[in-house]
Amino acid sequence: MLFGKRKRIVKRILVVEDEPLTAFDNETMLIDAGYEVVATLDGFDDALEVIEREKIDLILSDIRLRSHETGIDLARAAKGRGIPTLFATGHEIPTAAEVAIGCLKKPYTERQLKAAIDSVDRHLSGQRVRPAHGLQLFTAAQE
Repeated sequence: MLFGKRKRIVKRILVVEDEPLTAFDNETMLIDAGYEVVATLDGFDDALEVIEREKIDLILSDIRLRSHETGIDLARAAKGRGIPTLFATGHEIPTAAEVAIGCLKKPYTERQLKAAIDSVDRHLSGQRVRPAHGLQLFTAAQE
């Protein structure tokens, strides 16, 4: 199909964010963009439980969570199950490339979030991608 819509790899997203307003905004923006939000959570244990029982195409996670464990711990667990993680954070993460597919810098707009998810989707499908504004993509997380 020459002008048809590209088939998405990322359809089902788990949102893990400790700031309630940001979590709500992310969930709303993603649903409006046509994604299925599997759950919106604020802690490691709940997120781990969901990734063990649900099909998830991408985790959108902050670094700070409402638990002792961090988004880095969650990304490491998700990577072991073949689920990519996109960090959405205002913090620098020197080890992010080891466990995540990318990092979207906070603060970001609805447009930036949608463009970042689209960039990740294209990246996962093997396309060369020029990352969206505020997004850093990593290749090591796929290996």
